[in-house]
Amino acid sequence: MEAKAADFKYVYDRPKSLVDVPTHYCPGCGHGIVHKILAEVIDELGIRDDTIVVAPVGCSVLLYNYIDVDGCEAAHGRAPAVATGLKRVHKDKVVISYQGDGDLLAIGTGEAIHAANRGENFTTIFMNNAIYGMTGGQMAPTTMENQVTKTTPYGRDTADVGFPIRGCELVNTLEAPVFIERCAVYDVKHVLKTKRAIKKGLQNQIEGKGYSFIEVLSMCPTNWGISPVKSAEWVKEVMEPYYKLGNFRDL
Repeated sequence: MEAKAADFKYVYDRPKSLVDVPTHYCPGCGHGIVHKILAEVIDELGIRDDTIVVAPVGCSVLLYNYIDVDGCEAAHGRAPAVATGLKRVHKDKVVISYQGDGDLLAIGTGEAIHAANRGENFTTIFMNNAIYGMTGGQMAPTTMENQVTKTTPYGRDTADVGFPIRGCELVNTLEAPVFIERCAVYDVKHVLKTKRAIKKGLQNQIEGKGYSFIEVLSMCPTNWGISPVKSAEWVKEVMEPYYKLGNFRDL
């Protein structure tokens, strides 16, 4: 008897580390995708009871509502400093600094760079959506040239405010980091690559290798003022040529 499409049903097996609650994220946002794959990786590595997440101010801050592990709040930009203290005191724990672009590359640049330069043994997940999300869509350090935001209504003028900052390339100038990779989540293939990178970054920490930095190009349809589908295309067509995907270092 020939099987029909209607005979097949997709059953979603929710990761145990992912809390079963409605999401607050806007349709098409990349944060929820990364939350899911992070929860999957935590389950696969069996580290749910030994993980501590640090998420400072920004859209990333509500990570605590969705990942069922211990967490510690940090002031805006200070997640790397808090993660450093937690990891040095709790050497047996897996510490994750989960930060947005305005947080990590603006108010928190000093903390981020110096933690990486020291080779602290924790893992940074850096969400790059080229804009300030939670505060209403202002220009971020990663905002693209000529991109329109609330504070650049005529587009980002590089002669006035400089060029977008490339996080992976910046961290790659330092000697201490052991793993640096830029990923994206605009389609299934790249979601799977992002999951592999996050798993590698956490595995490095478990093995005591040192600092790992995973940058994720993400969508922000609401503040970009376009549809979720168009925002995925915008990441691929506009962001990716400037923020080249790939591995920068794997020691």
